[in-house]
Amino acid sequence: MKPAFWSSAKRSLARRDPVLGGIMRRYPGIALQRRGEPFATLARAIVGQQISVKAAQSVWNRVIELAPEMTPRQVLAQPRPKLRACGLSDRKTEYIADLASHFADGTVHVARWPQMPDEEVIAELVQVRGIGRWTAEMFLMFNLLRPDVYPLDDLGLQKAIRLHYFKGRKVPVARMRKLGEGWAPWRSVATWYLWRSLDPLPVEY
Repeated sequence: MKPAFWSSAKRSLARRDPVLGGIMRRYPGIALQRRGEPFATLARAIVGQQISVKAAQSVWNRVIELAPEMTPRQVLAQPRPKLRACGLSDRKTEYIADLASHFADGTVHVARWPQMPDEEVIAELVQVRGIGRWTAEMFLMFNLLRPDVYPLDDLGLQKAIRLHYFKGRKVPVARMRKLGEGWAPWRSVATWYLWRSLDPLPVEY
């Protein structure tokens, strides 16, 4: 089910920005979708770092076989060698264990996230090893369905902005940030459609 704000956000963006309006008209009937529980979503994001989508799916399938419920306590109960045997690097094994520890001991306030401002959620998440601002922003968009996330570190977003607004020329990130100010408070929606303009298949995180 699409987010409650999606249709009104599209109308608002189309009125303000004819370029975005044209992109949105090319991709009717699809929208951002929530993906999984918070812990599983973040663990999967860690698994997928710096490897192909196909390789990440293969590793994730083996992790799920080892910990079918994919809860923090179930992951912590697994010996590290078994996690590594799923295809995780030593570093990613440590990252997932650290993530599970943060969830299990209440260091991250999962129940409060729906009411917390975006930057407060990001500040909590980046305390976990292996989670940087980009991963936290993907979580805000794809799990908490926040409407105004603008992940300017994302290379795909930068490429789409250059292509559609600057004739493919390289421009400073500050200029892209200024452009995005015109899309507030719906920058998640603008970002999602700019991604679609490069890859019609919806992204999953």
